[in-house]
Amino acid sequence: MSRPVPEPLSARRRPGSTGWVLMAGAGIAVAWATFRLVAAVAGGHPVLWAYLGGIGLLVWQLVSAAVDRPYRATPAAAAELARAKVVVLVPAYNEDDAILEASLRSLLRQTHLPAAVSVVDDGSTTGEYAGVRDRFLAHARAAGVQVSWQRTANGGKRHAQVSAARAFPDAELYLTIDSDTQLDARAIEEVLQPLADPQVQSVAGTILVTNYRTNLLTRMQEVWFVSMQFVDRAALSRMGSVLVNSGPLAVYRAAVLWDNVEDYLGETLFGRPVHTSDDSLLTLYAQQRGRTVHQTSAFAFSHMPTTFDGHRRQQLRWMRGSFMRSRTRFARLPLSRFSFWIHLVRWMQYAAVTAALAVVIASGALLRPSAIVTCVVIVGAAQLLVAAPYLSLRRSDQTTAQRLVVVAVAPLVGLWSLTVLRVLRWYAMATVGNVSWGTRKTIEVTA
Repeated sequence: MSRPVPEPLSARRRPGSTGWVLMAGAGIAVAWATFRLVAAVAGGHPVLWAYLGGIGLLVWQLVSAAVDRPYRATPAAAAELARAKVVVLVPAYNEDDAILEASLRSLLRQTHLPAAVSVVDDGSTTGEYAGVRDRFLAHARAAGVQVSWQRTANGGKRHAQVSAARAFPDAELYLTIDSDTQLDARAIEEVLQPLADPQVQSVAGTILVTNYRTNLLTRMQEVWFVSMQFVDRAALSRMGSVLVNSGPLAVYRAAVLWDNVEDYLGETLFGRPVHTSDDSLLTLYAQQRGRTVHQTSAFAFSHMPTTFDGHRRQQLRWMRGSFMRSRTRFARLPLSRFSFWIHLVRWMQYAAVTAALAVVIASGALLRPSAIVTCVVIVGAAQLLVAAPYLSLRRSDQTTAQRLVVVAVAPLVGLWSLTVLRVLRWYAMATVGNVSWGTRKTIEVTA
């Protein structure tokens, strides 16, 4: 007997004064800590220069986030977008039946229905989703949405995506989602808006954590994801230079895929086929053709690992992919693109912060209680600054108190990133040759 399908989820942004109050308080704390640091550190010390460079980048991101508004197509452009053939690509592998069914049902609740949905079961070893398939086919037929459902030998996510796309080669736009992702009812309508600009080649949606209330780890992931998207990605979007679209919700012009399909399927590292970092490579192809942007009002809900082991393996996969992708960005992005230079600046900043940490640790300065307090205040307050936009979010499954609890864990996210995730990144760089997926040997998350 099948388990109940999760209830539909929705989200909206409603800017208010609470976020500004939090940003003001956190800003004061950062300013205080900066004063303490400048007073304690000699002017030419690498710690100071690395810190001030980071503060400058943070200010740019926060200003960009403050003026960010969702893209809106003109009525004429919106009518043209409504006629475009949108095909949703859904690769599935060892997915929980109830989660997959919730994902597929959300596609049929859209205010802008897709022309077709193409599902590829990539040789799952935990079942064949027969009940899910039959029910979805019946519902899609009633909604007037075409469906292709294939089961293939396991070849990885990229092969599954391309197999799904080949079922509808005449599509104008391909929308990618993950099989554990449920879309807000207006997600497709919203994510298409920026494509009214012919220069825009891909659009990223905003990803929220479906199971954020499970434990502290999932709450940390929720506030981290939203902070990254509402602040960092919003800043890149204003420059048309989003570097990575999130797999749970992104849309691409069809030519982005078809002009690069052989390269996409054939990428290797040290002679081994690459099965990870698919989102970043598709985004890079889009960057080479034009602008890549983020639509903050297009929401998707995706399940995240609930254990440290699952979180660790997911982060290692992402970090290895990010390190590997840096090589192709530097090789393929033209010097005239903002994305090339911001990518370079970020690696320079990362190297400077790492070197500064090494200097501080070697000197024993962090052993002083005052230094520890200053560092904790800086990291915690800075993370609260970038988490403040979360207060503008309204989830259908979240009360005001629950929203405040999520924001309250933001300082922990900063400390987690500075310590645990930094060590994981060093390990990921050292083991970048491991290009396997590393997860989903079994069903890892259930509804």
